[in-house]
Amino acid sequence: MTYRLTMLAAALSMLAGCTTTEEANTAIQSRWIGQPADAFFTRYGPPVNDFPTRDGGTIYTWRGGEKTNYIPAQYATSDNDDDDFARTKTRTVTRTSDDGDEQVTTTTRTSIGFSDNTPRMISPARTEDLFCEVQISAGEDDRITSIRASNDTTGEGLSLSRCAEVLEVTK
Repeated sequence: MTYRLTMLAAALSMLAGCTTTEEANTAIQSRWIGQPADAFFTRYGPPVNDFPTRDGGTIYTWRGGEKTNYIPAQYATSDNDDDDFARTKTRTVTRTSDDGDEQVTTTTRTSIGFSDNTPRMISPARTEDLFCEVQISAGEDDRITSIRASNDTTGEGLSLSRCAEVLEVTK
């Protein structure tokens, strides 16, 4: 029991240290708003596209931290604790005829052999794409006026935000 409580406390403390997308947005906004867009791109790489705005500014889309994780198939064995050599199954059926007579039938079946504890697949193997996509608005002077994660996957391991990992957000 003490072991379970210790593991639960450890898991909760790890999750408390995780940064969410909203927390990542707040951190990157405080760090980058007012900075030159070129400084962001010098540090993290070029944007994937950009669109000029009517007021002379630019809206950039940046994408980074791309990685594909392989997640192996998950298997479970039978919950059946009965690994006996012989198993007995009893079934009782009570039937009532039209004239009110009851007939009781009891069937007992014994199977000889070992139980089948073959693992069964719960979920197949799959891949998971991790990435961070950020929308950056810059004014005519190329200074960042707004920045936000527009598409953020979970991070590696227990992390809740790939953008927090890639853009070096710490709690």
